[in-house]
Formats: sequence, structure tokens, C-alpha cells
Amino acid sequence: MKVYIIGIGLIGGSMARDIKFLYPDSEISGIDVDTDHLREAEALGLIDKQGAMDELKEADLVIVSTPVDALLEILPNVLDAIGEKTLVIDAGSTKDLVCQIAEGHPNRRNFMACHPIAGTEFSGPSAALRGLFEQKTNIICEVEKTAFKLQEIGLEIFRKMGMRIRYMNPVAHDKHIAYVSHLSHISSFMLGKTVIEKEKNERDIFDMAGSGFESTVRLAKSSPAMWTPIFKQNKNNVMEVLEAYIENLQAFRSKLKEDDYEGIYSEMDNTNKIKKILKGIPLNKSQTE
Repeated sequence: MKVYIIGIGLIGGSMARDIKFLYPDSEISGIDVDTDHLREAEALGLIDKQGAMDELKEADLVIVSTPVDALLEILPNVLDAIGEKTLVIDAGSTKDLVCQIAEGHPNRRNFMACHPIAGTEFSGPSAALRGLFEQKTNIICEVEKTAFKLQEIGLEIFRKMGMRIRYMNPVAHDKHIAYVSHLSHISSFMLGKTVIEKEKNERDIFDMAGSGFESTVRLAKSSPAMWTPIFKQNKNNVMEVLEAYIENLQAFRSKLKEDDYEGIYSEMDNTNKIKKILKGIPLNKSQTE
């Protein structure tokens, strides 16, 4: 299998590791605007060689794992360059605009719009991990617009990587992901900013920060180059989510100001049900009211 990965960072590099393990005879070529990334990926064994766009017509699989702003520019060129039997997948965290870009292209049937919900706070080829996608959800949008035989190829690869598949329309995807992913990153960045601004002594931050603080700000180590375009593309949904989040923060502030500790307890107790949700345990009717 001839594989081309455009964007050799955490996601692209991790896919390369899995493909190398699952398909030992595959040949993986890398394409990246950052030549240092390409050299590093080659040295790490993530790719066999550096590739070029004019080679894509020979590819069985093309994975586009660039930041989402670059994805919008690259995808039409990729679809122009591929062969009839090439499957193209992306890994973007927003799906509405990319599906709009692909719509109407003569090779739309070769494209599968995907969002593997996996990652760490680290970036670059050295961050790549084998098994990153094990038991992670991969959301596929507008799968009916991908040729059936190519769907089968993509789904088989995802199955071997251990992914759970869920289908969703791109508009719904972008709305829901704003709540469960994008807001988490904003909260982490802004908590880190608040602490850095108010706690001027770096040694005190290091010595006194417990595991709760560390886990909460973990996402603040994520790449701004990746996340700024995500917030831009999903601006309307992110704004809606922020409004709801700010309302809850203000309500908590009011309860604290008014010494309403029963109300604070009740809020936290009601929110504790998130533990069951994240474990996949269904809530009964009384718990959802």
C-alpha cells in the first residue's frame, strides 16, 4: 500500500506508526512545508521517504493532517492530483467548511471527511505514538458521498487501529465538538494565563501546583498554530459555548458572593454525574432532570 501523509505531526505521525505496524509492506511518503519535520520524521522511521504532490496519482491512501486553515487550501489540490482509486482522508477538528470545500469536486467520491478524536498536548513528529487511536472515536461526516469500495478500505484501516466509528453531519459535528473539545482548550489556556498573570513568582507556581491544576492546564501546552485556526473556523459555535460557560461562571460567583454554599454544593453534586457519562453509564430519567 502506497501511503502519503501530508502534515507529519502528532496525528499524521501516529497514523504512520500504526500503518507501519499493521501493514508492514506499506511504503509511506511524507509531505510537509516544514523541512525539519520531514527530516525528523524520516530519522524516526515514521516515513520511508519524502514525497511530492505530483506523486499522489500513484497513492492508495492520502492522509491530510495539517492545521485546519491549511487543510482548506490543500484539499482541492490533493483531489486534483490523485488517481481514480486513491482514498483521501483528513483529520481536521472542524468539518463543515472542509465538506463545503470538497462539495462539487469531480473527485469528491474519493474523499472521506474524518475527525479522529485523539491527541496529546504535544506536537511535531517526535510526539507521534503507536496506538494513539486505540478505543478512540473517529467521527465520519457525509460518508454516503464517498465511493463504497473506498469506504470499505478506510473503515478497515480504522478498525485495525482500534477506532470506534460514529457518523454525524458536519454542522452537528462542529456544534457538539465546540462543547466537548474546543471549550476545554479555551478554559485551559485562560486558566494558565490567569495564573501566570497573578502569580508572578514562577517558583511558587511550580512548588504549589497540585495534580488538579496540572491536569486542568495540560491542554494549554497545545499548539497555538493548530488551535487558532480551529477557533476561527468554528467561531459561531465557540461563541455560543462561551456564552453558556460564562453564564455558569457568573452564577457560581454570585452564589459564592451571597454565601450560598448549599447552592454551590447542589451545583457540584448535580455535575458529578459527568463521571458516569464519561464511563458510558446511561443515566436514569431522574438523573437527567
